[in-house]
Amino acid sequence: MRIRTFRARTMAAAMSAARAELGPDALMLGSRRVTEGVELTAAVEPADDIAPLAPLAQAEVSAPVIPLTPAVLHEPLGPIAAALAAHGLPEMFRNHLAASPDLAATLAGALRFEGLPLGPGSAVLVVGPPGAGKTLTVAKLATRLRLAGGTPRVIAADGRRAGAVEQLAAFTRLLGIDLIAAPHPATVLRALATNRGTAPTLIDTAGLDPFDAGEREEIAALAAASGAAVALTIPAGMDAMEAADMAEAMAETGARHLLATRLDLARRIGAIPAAAIGGGLAIAEAGTGPGAADGLGPLTAEALAARLLNPPAARLARASAA
Repeated sequence: MRIRTFRARTMAAAMSAARAELGPDALMLGSRRVTEGVELTAAVEPADDIAPLAPLAQAEVSAPVIPLTPAVLHEPLGPIAAALAAHGLPEMFRNHLAASPDLAATLAGALRFEGLPLGPGSAVLVVGPPGAGKTLTVAKLATRLRLAGGTPRVIAADGRRAGAVEQLAAFTRLLGIDLIAAPHPATVLRALATNRGTAPTLIDTAGLDPFDAGEREEIAALAAASGAAVALTIPAGMDAMEAADMAEAMAETGARHLLATRLDLARRIGAIPAAAIGGGLAIAEAGTGPGAADGLGPLTAEALAARLLNPPAARLARASAA
């Protein structure tokens, strides 16, 4: 078996490098966070040198270890891999997450789960494609902070969508919070520099094209100048590979957190782990429902595993037979 390690800024880039050098049958053996980003260990076994599996000794029966050979990978999927496939998770991500019978533990070790940085004087830029649910997510976060006794600052930086400021203003009026309209990056920076104090600041941004270099550079420059954390917002039910590509692109802006929306409406949520792997993002929050007073909370490894292991029955049957 030929074993190599690859280092890259994101998991998707490391996987691409592994498959480019070792071929499409490369097996992803493990990964860890390093200073440069991600270190991935991969291996390939020559097709003419696959030894048959030896019978398990009695002492090994309780905890069998099955090598991930190309032959094994083409057998019918196991229950975890089948569930992940039913959620639309591509094979390269399934192999990375289905090696252990404890999906929650695997997710906890392979992905990052951490809350948004909402401490005193912090600022969070909520970014994402049009229609992802950024404005409602900002309203939910502001409501939660307000109900906890805080007075967050809210900045409406969406100068493109008609009615964007008015939509957010309807929420902030109910909360008794002042809304700062700042449709241009320069006005956002001025607003942040004025009376920032100890309250966290939430910034609702315009919908952007994650694959447009100019729009990414604008977000990156704003984040760098303001010191704000960048949180990518995606609908939970979007295509998994689109989410992974989007997260990888947005990681270039400094995005470090992932916010999933419409979790209640999504039957297939492979986009969430795919985006986390693709962009090296920490899974922070998941939103459900149209109300601002509830329906937003931390998404843990255990909660994500529970959802992933309960996919639509018809899709699961097709994936198991693949």
